[in-house]
Amino acid sequence: MESNLHYYTRRAMQEHVAARTAVTEEARKRRLELAQMFEAKLVACRG
Repeated sequence: MESNLHYYTRRAMQEHVAARTAVTEEARKRRLELAQMFEAKLVACRG
């Protein structure tokens, strides 16, 4: 089972990649919001 730290890092990176390849501006913005959410959770995990 992967740690929360690893999961949030992986998901943030995946969302950044998805934002770069998004077809619409709305999709790009949503992907960036998700990436920011995972980055915030990552910071919280690190304490």
